[in-house]
Amino acid sequence: MKKTYKIEVDCANCALKMEEAAKKVEGVQGATVSFMTQKMKVEFAEGADERNVMQSVRKACKKVEDDCEIFLD
Repeated sequence: MKKTYKIEVDCANCALKMEEAAKKVEGVQGATVSFMTQKMKVEFAEGADERNVMQSVRKACKKVEDDCEIFLD
């Protein structure tokens, strides 16, 4: 399953860091982050709990870019 989330990130390099961090989270099959559109697209692994995975993605992204935001609603 794929889902798109609105994000807030300050630069393209930060978006790349967020994308790399998201891809490392268990339950994420793929992720792309666009600085230009301020969106993150996440493809979840089969059977993954979307809410729990996205909480982990948010934590991972905050570690590499503490002033970023991912809107989960």
